[in-house]
This record gives sequence, structure tokens and C-alpha cells, in this order.
Amino acid sequence: MTFSRPPFWPTALAAACAPCSGIGLARFAYVPLFPAMVAAGWVDGAGAGQLGAANMAGYLIGVLAARWVGGRIGTARTLDLGLLLVVLCFAMCGIRGGLWWFMPWRLLAGVAGGLLMGLAGPATQASVAPERRGLAGGIVIGGVGAGISIAAIAVPALVPLGVQFAWFGLAGLVLCLWAFAHPRWPNAPVGPAAEPGQARPRATNMILTYGLSGGGLVPPMIYLADMAVRGRGLPLEWASGIWLLFGLGGMVGTLSAGTVVDRLGGARSYRLWLVLQVVALALCLPPSPWLLAPAALLCGFVAMGVTAVVLGLARERAGAAAGAVWSRTTACFAVIQAVVAFGLAQLFAASGESHLAVFSAGLVISAVALAVQLAERR
Repeated sequence: MTFSRPPFWPTALAAACAPCSGIGLARFAYVPLFPAMVAAGWVDGAGAGQLGAANMAGYLIGVLAARWVGGRIGTARTLDLGLLLVVLCFAMCGIRGGLWWFMPWRLLAGVAGGLLMGLAGPATQASVAPERRGLAGGIVIGGVGAGISIAAIAVPALVPLGVQFAWFGLAGLVLCLWAFAHPRWPNAPVGPAAEPGQARPRATNMILTYGLSGGGLVPPMIYLADMAVRGRGLPLEWASGIWLLFGLGGMVGTLSAGTVVDRLGGARSYRLWLVLQVVALALCLPPSPWLLAPAALLCGFVAMGVTAVVLGLARERAGAAAGAVWSRTTACFAVIQAVVAFGLAQLFAASGESHLAVFSAGLVISAVALAVQLAERR
């Protein structure tokens, strides 16, 4: 099947609106909203943690379904469907209905994020000229960091008007992004599934460590802003500033990861990223609120950049089979994140809502990921 190549920048920027909405806003805008919902009595701290876990579980469903849905209704319609679900979930979360009202909507928001993340990048790279695919991929993934930064600015501006208004305001932001992106979606069809075959040697280690890395990053992805407010006693506005630093760190990590991989190679870059992840989680443990700023920057840098690093490592190790290996790698990441997120929600409740407990668990999981990767090197 042939198709005309669309203009590069409009297509890349439109595609970036997909992860910006489905991940940067639908998942990560919830982090600065977490303490506001608890303070307003909409949910308690343990319930808010469970809602964060539900979103990660939905993401797994969306990632696994993305190619199947795209193959049946087309890439552009699937991207429209994902944004429609994000708007719907934000609007429904603006209704104060208790934990079990929010749970399916946060799950469905995760499904939307998985659909958008699973299709936007590959479709964009298939739509643009081969020599610009790397740049296009970086722009699309950079949409996540942009969404986090937008959320960190928008949420503190909206919350004083009420938690309900904050949810509705986020829905309005996504509608604006959708209006821009809809006529500019990438027009590449969904390709056929990869041929089954043996992965290159050592791919299992890479898949496992990437999954463990994702599990270790769950605490900052859900509890960072709540720890700043209820754990360190900072005002809500400062917590949003901490979350803005996470988003800015993520944008820097996304933009720098490709350059680092080109210079150091995938394996060395991956070990460096895992070391930085351990340091980032360790910075979250001392009681000083002043360490949260560098911790947030480094957590964001690691959380966003590791995807590009592992993508480069998959290409090095699997060659032509990189697509099939990457699909399994992403699925493992989503599975372990969802399991760890629900486990940490239970730990958070059982420990009397101790942020130290959940961040210590994240540090241990991150250290295990680093140890497994170093053991492979030996």
C-alpha cells in the first residue's frame, strides 16, 4: 500500500499531542491532583494510590490492543478514539462519586494512553522520510514531558477553583490538543505483525531489567507530589513546582538519550541510566524537603530517557527483529509497573501512608534491575 508523505513538522507535532494527552496529562496530571483530592476528601491516600495503579493497569491493556484496534479501524481513527476516551475520563472524574466511581475511569484513561502511545510513534516514523525518523520519534516521545510540564502549570491554576473544575479544565486542554492534531494525524497504515522468530541472545535480560526499571519508577510517577505536600509539609503550589521539575527533567532526558546512546552504545548507556535511577530514588528518602528538587529532576530525566535508551539497545541486539523484541519489552514494562503499582498501593495503606516505605521499595527494585544488568556484563 502506498501513501503520500505528509509535511514533517505538522505531522510530528500532531503525533506528539497523542502521548502528551494520553500519558503526560491522562496519567501524570493525576500526580499533582493526588494531594488535592485527598485534602478535599474525594478519596483517602490509600485510595488515591489505587487509582494511580489502575491507570497503569489500563495502560497495559491499551498497549496490547493498540495494533489490533489500529488494524481494524485505521491509525487516525484509533488516535481519535484515544483522545475521545481521555476527554471522557477527565469529564467523568469531575463528578465526585467515591473511589469505585473513579476506578473504571482511571483504568479507561490508562487504556487510552496505551492506544495512543502504541500507535503514535510507529505511525509517525512510517509517515516521514527515513532520514528524519529519529527526529520524529524524539518529538513524539517528547510529548510526554511536555504534557507533564503543562499539567504542573495548569493544575495549581485550576485547583483553587475546585477539584471538579480542575478535572473539567484538563478535559478542555485535551480538546484543544485534539482540535490541532485531528487534521494532521500521520497517515501511515498499521503494518503487519512481526514474523515470529528467535530474539537475539541476551534479549531476555534487557526485557527483564527494563520491566524492573519501570517498577522502580512507580513511586515518583504516583506519589512524588503527595510526598512533597503530606510527607514534607510543602504547600500545594510547591508540589506542583516539584512536578514541573520532573517534567523538565523528562524533556531533557528524552532529548539527550539518543545522543548518549550514539556516543556510548546502548549497553553502557543503559547501565548509566540504571545507576542514575538508583541515585534518584535514594535522593527521595532523606526527610529534607530541599532534596526533592534534584530528586524530581533526576527522576524525570531517568523515567523519560530510559525508553529511548532501551529502544537503542534493542536495535543493537536484535537488528531486524528489534520491532518484535521492543513489543515484548514494552509489554513486560507495563506488566511489572501495573503489578508493582497495586502492590505499593497496598503497602502505602498498610504502612499508615508512609512515603518512606513506597520509595524504599522503589529503590530496592531499581537496585535489583541494576544488579541484573551488571551480572549480564560479567
